[in-house]
Amino acid sequence: MRYLGLDLGIKSLGIAISDKTNSMATPLKVINFAREDYEDALREVMKVINEYGITKVVLGLPKNMDGSVGFAGNRSLNFKKMLEDKSIEVILIDERLTTVSALNIIHENNEHVKETKHKIDAIAASIILESYLRMDKNGIKK
Repeated sequence: MRYLGLDLGIKSLGIAISDKTNSMATPLKVINFAREDYEDALREVMKVINEYGITKVVLGLPKNMDGSVGFAGNRSLNFKKMLEDKSIEVILIDERLTTVSALNIIHENNEHVKETKHKIDAIAASIILESYLRMDKNGIKK
């Protein structure tokens, strides 16, 4: 039983994976795809799900700072439906400021953003998954 964290963008998808005890998340990889080709992104995610025996996906839901769901949020809601149509359980997690947090992690490790740009989405996915794992551990239902 392992979980995936996903940070969906217009041309990339950050993926993080939980350890076997579902107590911590690790960035796994970033999938790049043609602009808004979510079918391709879905195919790649399904490969990861099958390879690692994933039982649950935690997908970042971008919200505006006022809590409303805009274009980016609707993109995630549509991707959630695509995963659910494949019988994958999907949990949505508010992902406001995860990219900022990912950038802070990169800076704290004295890495340059230019050299680690390809990692940012996977780190953001890890932050999304970590949020869910903490909530789950503390009995907070999403």
